[in-house]
Amino acid sequence: MSHPSLAGLDLCWSSLNSLLAELSEEQWSTQSLCPDWDVAGVVMHLIAVEEMLRGRAPSEFAERLPFEEIAGFTDAMSSLSRTELAAKFASVTAARNAELSAMSDEDFATPVMTPVGPGTYGRFMDIRVFDFWVHEQDIRTPLNLPGHEDGPAAERSIDEIRMSMPYIAGKKVGVPDGSSLRVELTGPVGGNITVRVDGRAGLVDDSNETTATITCDSTTFALLACGRVDPQSRIDAGNISWSGDPELGEKAARNLRFTM
Repeated sequence: MSHPSLAGLDLCWSSLNSLLAELSEEQWSTQSLCPDWDVAGVVMHLIAVEEMLRGRAPSEFAERLPFEEIAGFTDAMSSLSRTELAAKFASVTAARNAELSAMSDEDFATPVMTPVGPGTYGRFMDIRVFDFWVHEQDIRTPLNLPGHEDGPAAERSIDEIRMSMPYIAGKKVGVPDGSSLRVELTGPVGGNITVRVDGRAGLVDDSNETTATITCDSTTFALLACGRVDPQSRIDAGNISWSGDPELGEKAARNLRFTM
């Protein structure tokens, strides 16, 4: 049986393939939510990382990830037309799909270095789901082409942020000892994420009253947590609100960012 990450990656690849096929030349040149890249730049980055991974056994990444190779892969795509770039994305992700589909449970359990530290190759591929999904929103949001905001890949990506909520609450928001913070997600990926600080911040699975609660949709939550949008813009638009302790709630709404 294939690793669960493959289903998420396949959803991301399929959704992006459909999206890229629709884009005009102007849309390819639109600034993405990533400051250094337009839409084409995001696509080249995604392809380059998969090129770095392609054709290599998981054990080759036991000590480090050769991210220095990404620039060379990206430069090699600089002269491609937008049609050729879309085709390149399709061919590289299809090749990666074939490789991952042929891997064993032991392959996915191989100890490797991941972008967040030591883990397994399967954990690394979970992170790739998160990266692809967030980068898809980096493209869709400025183009006003919403999509792929729910389903397994979106759920996996929100879960990636959920696992980081103790750090966000404790270090970025500064939830005081003895206090708690809840994130109520209204959808498309719904659910609650609650962190309590008792000496240190930790996730808890309960419905007890919290010191402060922030409420938002899951895509807004992801974009804020990934530092993609200005919190004030989402507050002004009514995409995020808070209740309970007003000072802690507002501070949380403005300080969810943990990565970029």
